[in-house]
Amino acid sequence: MLRSSLLATTATIVAFAISAPSFAQSAAPNPASTATVIAHRGASGYRPDHTIEGYKLAIELGADFIEPDVVATKDGVLIVRHEPMLSGTTDVAQRPEFANRKTTKKLDGVDVTDWFAGDFTLAEIKTLFAKQPMAGRDTSFDGQFRIPTLQEVIDLAKSESARLGRPIGIAPETKHPTFHQQAGIPLEDKLVGMLTAAGWTTKDAPVVIQSFEVGNLKYLNGKTDVRLAQLIDADDIGPDGEIVLAVPLAQPYDLVVAGDTRSFKDLVTPAGLKEIATYADIVAPWKPYILSAKYTDANGDGKPDDLNGDGKLDWADRTLLPPTDLVKNAHAAGLKVYTWTFRAEPRNLASNFKGDPVAEMRAYIDLGVDGVFSDFPDVAVKAARGQ
Repeated sequence: MLRSSLLATTATIVAFAISAPSFAQSAAPNPASTATVIAHRGASGYRPDHTIEGYKLAIELGADFIEPDVVATKDGVLIVRHEPMLSGTTDVAQRPEFANRKTTKKLDGVDVTDWFAGDFTLAEIKTLFAKQPMAGRDTSFDGQFRIPTLQEVIDLAKSESARLGRPIGIAPETKHPTFHQQAGIPLEDKLVGMLTAAGWTTKDAPVVIQSFEVGNLKYLNGKTDVRLAQLIDADDIGPDGEIVLAVPLAQPYDLVVAGDTRSFKDLVTPAGLKEIATYADIVAPWKPYILSAKYTDANGDGKPDDLNGDGKLDWADRTLLPPTDLVKNAHAAGLKVYTWTFRAEPRNLASNFKGDPVAEMRAYIDLGVDGVFSDFPDVAVKAARGQ
């Protein structure tokens, strides 16, 4: 998962050459870790998001779970894409036969113009190719990999578990469930049916279902005993490191529809965490809710300082603030804490970490975080294993 607002900022990502990972020891059984490693959209730092090839690489790199974001096609098949919109992660915009499918829809109350998976049959989806959505990352695999169904991801997890002799879990995220319900292609019952068919129905099954919405998690809690995770979003962080909420990333959208005024911040108060514990097993906040960072203005000119002198302001120009009590409060409520998204590019790391992504993840693990979502599973495994 990734905050929706980041989709608009990916074009500003500075190019960062990441050496190809070594697979020499990657297929060994994964020893006990101090935190669960979830491969965010697969090995998305190295391959296009949500592809079988990316998931295979994530497994080879030692991930405990692979994360398929789930949307539905026109004919009601669950496929794996980051959003219902297709242009950011596929070649649909370059396909003249689908030019007339571009349309404007309300997504979480906001007009969005794009190609939507719900307007395509599975057969049409299978003609598309995946591409790397993040600027500055390797695009050499663009146009090589097809779009998988959720069933293909389940089958992969099962076959790789058998091959490697260790459990490979899946962490499906129901993307914009209210949008899918309103479109007449709801996700929940199909998802539960597929998990049940796979034999995954209990707390110890290798499954965690995630959602930014509340109502569908409560519904799922009555349909399955697999673990559930309440995702906690935000729009941004301010110059002083404060969480910034703005529409459509201020509240779970189902709460908006229901006239419930609670925000994401409200959900991570002690009272909010106790409520989450009544229907979910895990709270999964964006990582600044746990450990944030601020800009500095040492020269007093009223502008944030460019600490590394690269002419840009990003995470590398921020310094860490003291951690919040979220992890402690969540554990007190009986919840595990997973957090996201960890990336290896120096621009995504606060200055305190000196460009070391392992150091960043270890800082969160040392605070008691139980699971980390990372685009770079090999880096996350190194941090989680204490290597």
